Amino acid sequence: MAAAQTPRETARAAALGARSALGGCFAAISAWERDLGRLRVLVNVGELAPDEEEFPENESYPVRDFPEIAEFLHERWAGGGEPDAWVETADGPPCDRGPGSYCHQRVATLRRRGRGCCVVAPIVLHGRAWGELYVARPAGAPVFDREDARFATVLAAVAASGIAQTERLAEARRLAFTDPLTGLANRRAVDVRLEEALERHRADGTVVSLVVCDINGLKQVNDTLGHAVGDRLLERFGSVLSVCGAMLPGALAARLGGDEFCLVTVGPPTEEVVRAATELCHRAAKLDLGEGVACGVASTGQPIGPVPSARRLFRLADAAQYRAKAARADGPVVAGDEGPDDPVVRMADASPTAPAPGPERRRFRGR
Repeated sequence: MAAAQTPRETARAAALGARSALGGCFAAISAWERDLGRLRVLVNVGELAPDEEEFPENESYPVRDFPEIAEFLHERWAGGGEPDAWVETADGPPCDRGPGSYCHQRVATLRRRGRGCCVVAPIVLHGRAWGELYVARPAGAPVFDREDARFATVLAAVAASGIAQTERLAEARRLAFTDPLTGLANRRAVDVRLEEALERHRADGTVVSLVVCDINGLKQVNDTLGHAVGDRLLERFGSVLSVCGAMLPGALAARLGGDEFCLVTVGPPTEEVVRAATELCHRAAKLDLGEGVACGVASTGQPIGPVPSARRLFRLADAAQYRAKAARADGPVVAGDEGPDDPVVRMADASPTAPAPGPERRRFRGR
């Protein structure tokens, strides 16, 4: 579990370890989604029944069918007890399907899937019931005993520790790759995505595009209305960028810093990217703050020459954005629109860094 990088990997490692340690034929980890009132299965490992998948998309069960999870939290553990596993067998209470009868769902599931017994251990995280560890043995195998249940309780505690660690890592990654003001990706995330995208481009020619935007008039808003209003403009434009980015499958919307934003796309043709960038410009112009945006597009789907690095794509997009700002264009300027002799391409090639479009621009780039 210590080597797991994602919640899925953590759950799988926990389930595999518990199955092996308890001598089971099957194990699962489920999470209690309190807001939806259900147990959602995260992973199944071992001998799967025909209706089971290792990583199910939609396998979940109403908590009302498994009330012991809720009872465990509210009546046993919260009252001063300790997390404690229990055992169910296929020879449990018979299932009378007459009116008003109660069929124990775990027993019914064991019978339906040809298993003889199971041990269930609540997973407690941050002082709350988080979900459960479930391990089963086949029909005819020795039934889990009290010692097995105690051991399952220990294993569930180990699983909880691993899940907590993964959650902390996920939160650290989120903070490391997220702009705190807008909730968009940050420059670090853009660099990672572009490097991966350009490796793919070099391998199979996948189109990679970069849209760079600069909010016009942010400095004036800050100077006349205050930085709180300027922050509101940044947040609102971030929302517009996110909406327009959704027009392009898999697009990454990011704030590079200050008044600079971008979209990174991998796969969509240049025409679709330009269409989304045009929509972005039109929506930005309608905001009641600022003066719209200057927008530049650089895409490997255009005649822009080789793109050996993300730095090259940034120079091209910056040069296109500079021309858009200088011309007060109400739409995006696209590098390579006029072929290899496009002034934007020549401008990007002329200097190792993109030109600054005026005193209003604040540079936050640098590598």
